[in-house]
Amino acid sequence: MFNPIALVGYKSLTFVQHLGRMAVFSADVGRCIVMPPVRVGAFWRELHKLGVLSLIIIGVCGVAVGMVVGLQGYHTLSRFGADRSLGALVGLSLIRELGPVVTALLLTGRAGSAATAEIGTMVATEQLDGLRMQSIDPVHFVIMPKALAMFAVVPLLTCIFIVCGMLGGYIVGIGFMGGDPGSYMSSLRSSVDFHTDVGGGLIKSVVFGVLLGLIATYRGYTSKPTSEGVSSATTSTVVIGSVSVLLFDYIITALWGV
Repeated sequence: MFNPIALVGYKSLTFVQHLGRMAVFSADVGRCIVMPPVRVGAFWRELHKLGVLSLIIIGVCGVAVGMVVGLQGYHTLSRFGADRSLGALVGLSLIRELGPVVTALLLTGRAGSAATAEIGTMVATEQLDGLRMQSIDPVHFVIMPKALAMFAVVPLLTCIFIVCGMLGGYIVGIGFMGGDPGSYMSSLRSSVDFHTDVGGGLIKSVVFGVLLGLIATYRGYTSKPTSEGVSSATTSTVVIGSVSVLLFDYIITALWGV
């Protein structure tokens, strides 16, 4: 406790141990995805809880972020006489960076924490042990539908966030600041490339979805069977998920320039 070198070593070993356990857990989830039976009903229920119930917050935040980007972009571009490029600025900012990152961060706090708390509660109330006693794999029955639903909802909600953000930028740039709607749309169409910009944003959203799905389910599945353990697992999901999203965002941008 009072030896800093020993403390650093202990933390490093604990970190590596958790990485190994999460790798084994991820492989187990991947095995369950390809193994029968196909739990379509459970997947659709999780898709509704994690995706449909997040539509309002994603839409509202998308419009708000787009309005802020549009307002700041208009004032900045107007200094250089380039306010006709507002559509390009809003579109590229949302598609390449803000859309995938902000959507993932919002879903970490809303859907990821909810999935972790639900699984952690099942651990604390011994529901997963009850499934094992009935020869039912809890990873296949509980974990896999939640992780798979998270994989699917992040790219879909990212697209909705981007569309709402473009709408918010249009409202501010054209409705409030008096910009030209034709210039806004033409600059948006001419500057956005599908393979480079849209494809890069989709790659980020898919990676973030896999990260959030695995982190949220792993922290819930390995939580201590107490109320304090569930609370700690939920908090760590938000912290680890947010940091992982930002870290992988930099790695993807640095390696592939998207």
